[in-house]
Amino acid sequence: MTNCIHVAIDVMGGDFGPSETVSASVDFLLENPGHKILLVGEKECIGESLSLFPKQTLDFAHLNLNCSDSRLSVLHTEEKIKMDESPALALKRGRKSSMWLAVDAVKRGQCSAAVSAGNTGALMAISKYLLKMLEGIDRPAIASSLPNISGGSTTVLDLGANVECNEYQLLQFAMMGSALVSATHLIKDPTIGLLNVGEEMIKGNDVVKKVGELLTNSNLNFVGNVEGDDIFKGKSDVVVCDGFVGNVALKSSEGLAQMIRNILKEEFNRNLITKILSFCAFPVLKKFSQRLDHRRYNGAALLGLNGIIFKSHGSADRLAFRCAIERAVDAASNQVNDRIKNILRASEC
Repeated sequence: MTNCIHVAIDVMGGDFGPSETVSASVDFLLENPGHKILLVGEKECIGESLSLFPKQTLDFAHLNLNCSDSRLSVLHTEEKIKMDESPALALKRGRKSSMWLAVDAVKRGQCSAAVSAGNTGALMAISKYLLKMLEGIDRPAIASSLPNISGGSTTVLDLGANVECNEYQLLQFAMMGSALVSATHLIKDPTIGLLNVGEEMIKGNDVVKKVGELLTNSNLNFVGNVEGDDIFKGKSDVVVCDGFVGNVALKSSEGLAQMIRNILKEEFNRNLITKILSFCAFPVLKKFSQRLDHRRYNGAALLGLNGIIFKSHGSADRLAFRCAIERAVDAASNQVNDRIKNILRASEC
């Protein structure tokens, strides 16, 4: 049985706050009786969200806040980091915010992981300040999964934390990505691809060429350069790039998926005949929509920190935020940071 993982949730972060984050937390605990959650935020708002669940359900699952053995607890604070707040201001004034206290719970060892849908820059700054970096890692990287044609997913990093990187930092990203995928996808030796403008090793800028040489000579399972479309073909388990390229690729893919879903909906609602056809095709369309549903891939790991921190989309709804919690628990349960340390030690041999 999986060890109990205690997760700190910044319930005030994101576009919707407690209405989605608290509900998602309860949903997760109802389906995962072996874990616990610390809700960090305004107690009254949390109580309002919990009141939407039947008391009998909460009591049966040991989620009643008034019970000493409850798997759900609250750390009250009325302060939160605004979505447009600068990282510098968050560090200066945010020490009593829900985001800060959630990350601090990981620092103090009270929780094994923290999840926030709040300001990405502030979360990164606060996490670096409180947790520090793993030894041997220069910069943290944001890693998340994108669906591929095989029905699985491809993990891509960095997705926006570092717009410029040198070859050694990209090599570190590859090591961290390998550790994450081996832990959460149970792949013994994940394949690593380097995002480039072509498969030939002579292509790309100087940094990409240099990191290609480093990866070739490393202990990682490097399969060579991959192009943008290879992310969705599943050519490699991990795709490495700098944050500028990665963020563009991520947002482009999300926009394309949304456009395809909207076009299909528009065409099937065009007239009576197409509406009848949509009814007949409903099972296929439902499966298609699920495979392209970015909510099911929500939850990006902030790799390289001395602690497990996951970033949810700011616009995440109940389902999406629950997926982020699941990914954080998965990473903590499978000791991602220990795996990163092992890969770093192996690279020194």
